[in-house]
Amino acid sequence: MNPNLRKRLLGLLFAFFFCFLGTSAAEGHLPELPDELRLFQGQGRQLHLALPVHASISVDRPDIVRLNGQTTPSMEVSLGNPLELSPMNSGEAKLRMKLFGKLPLKTVKVNVIPDLKVIPGGQTIGVKVKSAGILVVGHHQVSDGTKKISPGEAAGIQVGDLITHMNRTELKDIKDVAKLAEQAGESGKPLKVTYQRNGKTMTTQLHPAYDGHDKAWRLGLYIRDSAAGVGTLTFYAPNQGVYGALGHVITDMNTQTPIVVGSGQILQSSVTSISKSESGEPGEKRAHFIKEGRTLGNIERNTHFGIFGRMDQNPDYSVYQKPIPVAFSEEIKEGPAEILTVVEGQKVERFKVEIVHVSKQSAPETKGIVLRITDPRLIEKTGGIVQGMSGSPIIQNGKLIGAVTHVFVNDPRSGYGCFIEWMLQDAGILQGTTQNLKAG
Repeated sequence: MNPNLRKRLLGLLFAFFFCFLGTSAAEGHLPELPDELRLFQGQGRQLHLALPVHASISVDRPDIVRLNGQTTPSMEVSLGNPLELSPMNSGEAKLRMKLFGKLPLKTVKVNVIPDLKVIPGGQTIGVKVKSAGILVVGHHQVSDGTKKISPGEAAGIQVGDLITHMNRTELKDIKDVAKLAEQAGESGKPLKVTYQRNGKTMTTQLHPAYDGHDKAWRLGLYIRDSAAGVGTLTFYAPNQGVYGALGHVITDMNTQTPIVVGSGQILQSSVTSISKSESGEPGEKRAHFIKEGRTLGNIERNTHFGIFGRMDQNPDYSVYQKPIPVAFSEEIKEGPAEILTVVEGQKVERFKVEIVHVSKQSAPETKGIVLRITDPRLIEKTGGIVQGMSGSPIIQNGKLIGAVTHVFVNDPRSGYGCFIEWMLQDAGILQGTTQNLKAG
């Protein structure tokens, strides 16, 4: 065939093919051709391209990923049939597709990550956390008989500041503050206060004032060093001995600033009653810490995606006794799913939900999933999502995909969830991966 004629025919076929792609996109059927694909080792994945053409596909690392179960580095396939990817070993491989053996169609980077499975939770847990310092939650006036003053406010200390040291003494308990204030007041010397504000360390001089009514030296500050509440366990990773819970950050109830963890525990807890959610009025689980219950784990981190720490064994009442796979965000589909949570006592139960929307996120962000409660039993019992349900694991197609985090105030049957991969990263058992989820 004449070389020029061959080029023209190839050009026409190429134009026709991309015209077909454009038509498919307009009809809402854009082929599944990501720039990057993430897979867990040992967990296969199908690509459904549904294109009526043949293509040659090559894999530069067949030891990392195999195509359609073959060990050969290249093959001819029909893009009208699903492509089966089998991740064999962790690492990176490149999948290159060409039309007619000549025209480059797509290069997909395949990132195979070591296998990771966890046990979904759902148990109601009691949370006790102590801050890494003393949190300022307000100011108050001290009367010395002639005038009123707040020494802390005069020293420039603001609500939300975290006081870590006084006179170079590390503050580990709120009781330490009164002793140091008395020593400074009796000596007539100011306290050197070290505190943190918006991630920055600052210092100031604070002169305690003598309260003639209480006969004590005061700082003019309302302070707190601990918090307690209830939430839901999301997962336990037995191989790593760590857990994740809540799905959102713990903040101080007065200042709404995140609590910097000094120490903490999660404990066995039992649901005693539930106030139902109504439009404009979120309900809540009422629970108590079990007196004889054991400590389940410690609290080491408090992040935007929950609390994390060490745990020695899977807690009682688990629906799952063995670990199950986890899903990356791009695997989550709109449609049926279920959550695990407790509505009475300590029994974890399954409840049906519908995934309404899945956000495309290339970096950790909250509110990745919009879900709606569809289970009649749960709606009857709770009215939808209630406070204390945050952290309830979301499961779809046998994989843990996320955790319930927030309720829609005006529609309590609906709410948000976060992707499980962000929680696994904050737990330290999944390395961050870059991704571009746009179709090519």
